[in-house]
Amino acid sequence: MKHKNGEIWEFENVNSTTGGVEDAHSDGGVILGLDGGTTSTICICMRVLPLSSSSNLPDPLPILARAVAGCSNHNSVGEAAARDTLEQVMAETLVKAGAKRSAVRAVCLGVSGVNHPTDQERVLNWLSAARKIVSKNIFWHQQLLNSCNNSLRDIFPSHVKLYVHNDAVAALASGTYGKLHGCVLIAGTGCIAYGFTEDGQEARAAGAGPVLGDWGSGYGISAQALTAVIRANDGRGPQTMLTNSILQSLGLSSPDELIGWTYADPSWARIAALVPLVVSCAEAGDQIANRILDEAVQELALDVKAVVKRLGLSGPDGNGSFPVVMVGGVLEANKKWDIGKEVTTCIQKTYPKASPIRPKVEPAVGAALLAWNSLMKETSKLS
Repeated sequence: MKHKNGEIWEFENVNSTTGGVEDAHSDGGVILGLDGGTTSTICICMRVLPLSSSSNLPDPLPILARAVAGCSNHNSVGEAAARDTLEQVMAETLVKAGAKRSAVRAVCLGVSGVNHPTDQERVLNWLSAARKIVSKNIFWHQQLLNSCNNSLRDIFPSHVKLYVHNDAVAALASGTYGKLHGCVLIAGTGCIAYGFTEDGQEARAAGAGPVLGDWGSGYGISAQALTAVIRANDGRGPQTMLTNSILQSLGLSSPDELIGWTYADPSWARIAALVPLVVSCAEAGDQIANRILDEAVQELALDVKAVVKRLGLSGPDGNGSFPVVMVGGVLEANKKWDIGKEVTTCIQKTYPKASPIRPKVEPAVGAALLAWNSLMKETSKLS
């Protein structure tokens, strides 16, 4: 397929040998689901499920391919790098699936940094620079005509349904198998709580990035740990095991060197990678590390409770049940410290019937299921 701006997806001119879907009419086509976070971006290609599957999804799901790329949060890496990542990972997924764009029925992008309808429109209008992307599985050559801009709408045929959401929506769908109801808490490099009522009302808390107070996130935890080391070094705070642990891990000889290390590359994921050191120090009994994690638990629980209260998910008496989907590396259990369990306990003190869910599928699959549900609803309205 060749677009008006001269873009060519070279792999589409080569016969597939992977047994994938060749055109839009083969077995109903495929759906792309994408989870774009601050650390990585994952895209999966799934066959379109028959309408009869809505009440009983197949196990396993018909996933044809999966590809992984870097960060696609434009607030973290910039717009050009983010859109390059989205293009690359979608194309690579189709290569692995042996599918052409004509086979795609719907695309759902769950991308961190999408916080407003203007952000959704920005993503749809992305992908507009001349570039050549070469990877192990794909040769993708794009030429730019000065008078034309290429957008996501231009990349796929006109029949393809496009959905753009915050990555938290894809994470929620991974726990509810594509149905938007309840609340999701993501705590990885960043953090956010996002909720939906059954009639479509939505609300969020946090997710505004480290500068604006996502203190329960991996970045927030690590930033407080680094601050504690600096404060201990200059006499403003108590001594902590975090000092030796962090310096040894980074190969530094003194806390003063942390300043240069931090600002040499203040990317969110790089800072957040220190969380395991904080957990280890807390499990070894360090009071400062334990205080940092305790405060993170309170912040994350507060994120969820704020969303539940705004949407009335617990009902008028506060005793109604609702799902809370828990996603992200910060919420995973460790030897002694289980942040996810502590957050759940804190939430249930206020909302005793909150039902925690650990998804069995990843958010990219949730995005694909969300696209499928949306596609089926639109199809049923037309029939």
